[in-house]
Amino acid sequence: MKPMGMINVAALFLLLGMAAPALAGQEKPGEKAKPAQQQQAKPERQQQAQAPKQQQQHQQQAQAPKQQQQRQQQAQAPKQQQQQRQQQARAPKQQQQHQQQAQAPKQQQQRQQQAQAPKQQQQQRQQQARAPKQQQQQARSTKQAHVQQVKGQPHEQAQGQWAHNGQKDSRGHEYTESRFGRDHHARFEENGGRFYEGRREYSYGGYWFYAGAYPAWFYQQQVYFIMGADGLWYAVAYDNPSLMFQVNIG
Repeated sequence: MKPMGMINVAALFLLLGMAAPALAGQEKPGEKAKPAQQQQAKPERQQQAQAPKQQQQHQQQAQAPKQQQQRQQQAQAPKQQQQQRQQQARAPKQQQQHQQQAQAPKQQQQRQQQAQAPKQQQQQRQQQARAPKQQQQQARSTKQAHVQQVKGQPHEQAQGQWAHNGQKDSRGHEYTESRFGRDHHARFEENGGRFYEGRREYSYGGYWFYAGAYPAWFYQQQVYFIMGADGLWYAVAYDNPSLMFQVNIG
């Protein structure tokens, strides 16, 4: 009985010794799994720990162009301020130039007017000096208002405009062919005749004739006096009957 009991105890210890390694072998995979899980957890923690840094880097990268633009703007700010100051400093000069350019035509016109002023004054003086002569000529023209010119007509063709023998004017002076007309032409001198009541008179056919003004041809050729059909007296050039002017009897 004792040997059997010892064999059973030995067998039991043997079984326990064999079971122990098996149990140890079963526990090891669990122990190995824990480090793997820990190793897998480490990258996640690292990623979680790095996430704020990465986010900060992304933000910095996103903000980098803006910051660069801000730095450029800040760097350009002094130049812009300087340009503004220069523009402000140039503004009065430019405004003055614009004003000068706007005033240039007026100034040129004023200079032209000033340059023309002496000429205009001279012209005015000349016109004023000529005014009496012009007035005198106008007065002479008025006195010769009844002057008639029959151009190219011989004396014989103009007989219808002359008075007939024995006709009288409005003052009773009689026209007779024995004393007046083409057959009784004469030459007159500028200082001849007589000066009576402020006028130059010439004797012809028994009457003293006068005119407000005498044309130059009156003293240069033969002239005769004749009464017109209208009862007025005329001085006519002998060689050119188209030259005539009205005269009066004093």
